[in-house]
Amino acid sequence: QDHVCSLPKVPFRGAPCSDAAGSQVPYATIMKQVNSSLSGLLWDEVQKAPFFEYKDSVGQLHQVWFDDPHSISLKAAYVKSRGLRGIGMWNGNSLDYSREAVAEQQTQAMWQALTP
Repeated sequence: QDHVCSLPKVPFRGAPCSDAAGSQVPYATIMKQVNSSLSGLLWDEVQKAPFFEYKDSVGQLHQVWFDDPHSISLKAAYVKSRGLRGIGMWNGNSLDYSREAVAEQQTQAMWQALTP
């Protein structure tokens, strides 16, 4: 209802919960899944990030958070405006490097978003 999804407590290096409670999904899978999701694309103004919600085959609700060209460009612009020395990303090899036209366009947009 309020788009609040609690992670199970999976302690990791002192943090009460971590990415060990979830899993990483390739960008191509996310882009295909968002269109058939329960919620459609949602935007969190605090995190400046998109997310969506879906139910799996047994009816359990899941939430998927990710970056897209818009969210990355906002973060890159923030880094530049503060005079910081750079920006990092979690995993660039999760982009879709197939030769499909849509995939090439999405991947190019993601890389271009790193330069504000």
